[in-house]
Amino acid sequence: MSDDIDVRACTRCPALCDSRSRIVNGVGPTDADLCFVGEAPGENEDSEGEPFVGRSGDVLDDALRDRGLSRRDVRITNCVRCRPPDNRDPTTEELDNCRAYLEAELDGVDPEVVVALGKVPAEHLLGRSVAVTEEAGTLHDARIAGQSRRVLVCVHPAATLYDPGQRETFAAALDEAVAFVDEEGGGQSRLGEF
Repeated sequence: MSDDIDVRACTRCPALCDSRSRIVNGVGPTDADLCFVGEAPGENEDSEGEPFVGRSGDVLDDALRDRGLSRRDVRITNCVRCRPPDNRDPTTEELDNCRAYLEAELDGVDPEVVVALGKVPAEHLLGRSVAVTEEAGTLHDARIAGQSRRVLVCVHPAATLYDPGQRETFAAALDEAVAFVDEEGGGQSRLGEF
């Protein structure tokens, strides 16, 4: 399955091709109940070839551990698989160019909950403007590649580094995601409700 959802070569975005040292594919089980989606690889991710391995990754790893989980239990990926120059936000065109890869990954993994880590992935997945701090922890129904998906809005782990006041918001959102998946595992799926 990993070969079906990994991107081996892509030249759709010339600026990203110039700024990347590698394509950064998602990591984690291809049948994970939770899939975390960030916006794009940063310098550490581009260097190591894995999403969320810098300071933000440490925050995410610690938060998972606090909930009895590890990277081995969840899927972690990005909307865009190549590092934007100077770590800028990916453009709408770059997000659109990489959309089919993200959709294929979500179809392959088929998670119970997709956790959008930050404004860019939340808006990209939900197709609308998102006030992340106000909507953090809320589950939304979304049509992604024709499939019904449950998307949970969450502040980006980096937000907790720059604004310690966001730690509680981040933790509460992850608690909501884990509780939803735990509920799904123990009973009838709520995914059929939408």
